[in-house]
Amino acid sequence: MKNLYIFFAFLFSICAQAQIPSNYYDSANGLSGFDLKTELSNIITNGHVDQGYSELHTGYGTTDIDNTTQYDNDGYILDMYSENPNGTDPYNFILDTDKCGNYSNEGDCYNREHLVPQSSFNQGYPMRSDIHHVFPTDGKVNGMRSNYAFGTVGSATNTSQNGSKVGNSNVPGFSGTVFEPIDEFKGDIARAVLYFAVRYENTIDGYTSFDMFNGTNDQVFYPWAIDLLLSWHANDPVTPKEIARNIAAYNFQGNANPFVDHPEYANLIWNPNPDTEAPTAPTNLVASNPTDNSVFLTWTAATDNTGVTSYDIYVDGSNTFNTSNTSFTVTGLMAATEYCFTVKARDAAANQSDFSNQACETTTNNGAGTDCFAESFENIPANSGSYSTRTWTGDDGGNWTATDARTDQTLNNRAITVRNGVITAPTTSGGIGAFTVSTKRVYGGSSGTFNLKVNGSVVGTIAYGDQDVSQTITIPNINIEGNVSVVIDGNSSTSNRVVFDDLSWTCYSTIGIGEHSLNELSIYPNPVENRLNIQIKDAQETQIEIYNILGKVVFSKTLQKSQSIALDHLKTGVYIIKLTQGSSTITKKLIKQ
Repeated sequence: MKNLYIFFAFLFSICAQAQIPSNYYDSANGLSGFDLKTELSNIITNGHVDQGYSELHTGYGTTDIDNTTQYDNDGYILDMYSENPNGTDPYNFILDTDKCGNYSNEGDCYNREHLVPQSSFNQGYPMRSDIHHVFPTDGKVNGMRSNYAFGTVGSATNTSQNGSKVGNSNVPGFSGTVFEPIDEFKGDIARAVLYFAVRYENTIDGYTSFDMFNGTNDQVFYPWAIDLLLSWHANDPVTPKEIARNIAAYNFQGNANPFVDHPEYANLIWNPNPDTEAPTAPTNLVASNPTDNSVFLTWTAATDNTGVTSYDIYVDGSNTFNTSNTSFTVTGLMAATEYCFTVKARDAAANQSDFSNQACETTTNNGAGTDCFAESFENIPANSGSYSTRTWTGDDGGNWTATDARTDQTLNNRAITVRNGVITAPTTSGGIGAFTVSTKRVYGGSSGTFNLKVNGSVVGTIAYGDQDVSQTITIPNINIEGNVSVVIDGNSSTSNRVVFDDLSWTCYSTIGIGEHSLNELSIYPNPVENRLNIQIKDAQETQIEIYNILGKVVFSKTLQKSQSIALDHLKTGVYIIKLTQGSSTITKKLIKQ
């Protein structure tokens, strides 16, 4: 969920613009349902001045520049389809300089993305140039989104570098193709589409080529679509950057988005009797099967009047993971460390249950280290029983390939099945210490092995055994530094069909481990909310690196003396902080609240 801290520089930038009048929505007071919707339509239609399509680029200079510490504060365009809120953006766009033209790949240029497709309103005005629903986005990903409805993807057919994806819908009530942005911007998009439904109330019943619209000017949306938008609106609340964009848009074209200023209006219109009943608490939480860096959790399902949609998993009191299942493997943990877990249930209206019972478990200390890389195979192509080359975007955003492979078999969940083929992982940094994967042979045959290759050399074998019997294989002490290219090939029996799931490997570096007392170097507070203090007694040059649970660096800085560093851009969760002085390092678990 987005960071809601407001900084003085941010406040100053807002105050420098003309504000939305305090009485802007007064005539809507006391209304609800479609009466409220119609009055809001009157409010935001009055004063709306169409600035023209070409002038959107001018508007983006105030509405969509990344100029807050909520993101990178780098002065580039803030693109919802390429922004990486937890690390380095894959590429950046300069206002005007990088607008499209022609493009072939992601990162070539940006253009103007109509969240409600232009084809639905026949490129009419002022819809075509309404900055409240027309955002600057990567040209290639804009084309990938096409005119598809927004939704949640079951099986992705295409994924952008920041994780936005196109694929088959898993939204109840709609079976077509949908586009799913990353969680960071789902609320922004929902509020922009709701704005469009209100602003163009008088003509929207004719915009039926958009799959979310049902041909009415009051309800506007199909039930599945409004349920989805209200859920995204609730689960991804308004942030300071969105407020700043709304004020800038008001200054640009003379009207505002009421769902940014008054988030409560959405339910007052489309759900005046909202679900306020929280699910029951999950029960019988059990933590078991510890490894050096993971613990397996199971619990009894919660109940709810409308249905439980997911579970939030808390690690030592910090909300770190979410799943729709009643079991989960918590990864990214430190060896020989006790962790305590609790779980809360959540329904579609974002009602949250009380905590489950607490379950604690201590990780082992067998030298496995912290996961640098993990792949669940959840993003493989749609289920198919034929054997061919399969490509997909992995959990970390890298490109995977499996040849002579099918996608319809499961192990722990979705999994890739290979016959006489090769699985190729994306090249990663951080080295490889120990490698782990689960296997299962299906459809007859005999026991056998695959080769595990790193940088072209065989470093071990991956066994598979009896039919339909799963096993988890760990190959320890591979111990290769730097960039690694991992390949699985060489089936010992090329007719055997073997399922692979839950693949991971740990980091490896030969950096020595030195001793530091807390008097010489300390970090506090931990857990941390906003700023982390690094206390360095002897003013030694100290390298700070913070890793997320997949082993990716999300913060790096070299300090010459004690300093306070801002971590407000990090999401809530568990991290690893590594502090290096010369040839000595210490690592600690860091909890971000």
